[in-house]
Amino acid sequence: MWAGRAQASLRVWALWPARVPGRRLLSCNTASQTRSNAPRCWNCGGAGPGGPRRGDVFFCPHCRVLQPPDPTRDYFSLMDCTRSFKVDTMKLQQRYQQLQRLVHPDFFSQRSQTEKEFSEKHATLVNEAYKTLLAPLSRGLYLVS
Repeated sequence: MWAGRAQASLRVWALWPARVPGRRLLSCNTASQTRSNAPRCWNCGGAGPGGPRRGDVFFCPHCRVLQPPDPTRDYFSLMDCTRSFKVDTMKLQQRYQQLQRLVHPDFFSQRSQTEKEFSEKHATLVNEAYKTLLAPLSRGLYLVS
């Protein structure tokens, strides 16, 4: 009985959110899952090995609500780029589009006010990161700051 329920939930979570094409969770790597000081989810309070990690995932793995953006995360890690002056602009554009499909406020119009606000903050941060890293001058200034 338990194995069948676990398999069914894995199928459901793997497809979430299936109602919006192109949206999927960004998962954290194994090394970051062992952190004990992980922040708690604002909605369900989930933490620990399965709890949300700011900077690694955007959604709580327990209740699947959008988490607040990590203000300490740099633009290079957000956009999945190496921290250097030379940036693959095609990869940067693809990552920008991927993140906007994930956190754009249009996808959160029927959600709670908190999630709407977090979505706006995430989208703003993604826009700022993209614009900064796309232009060579602003990228260079960001690198030296």
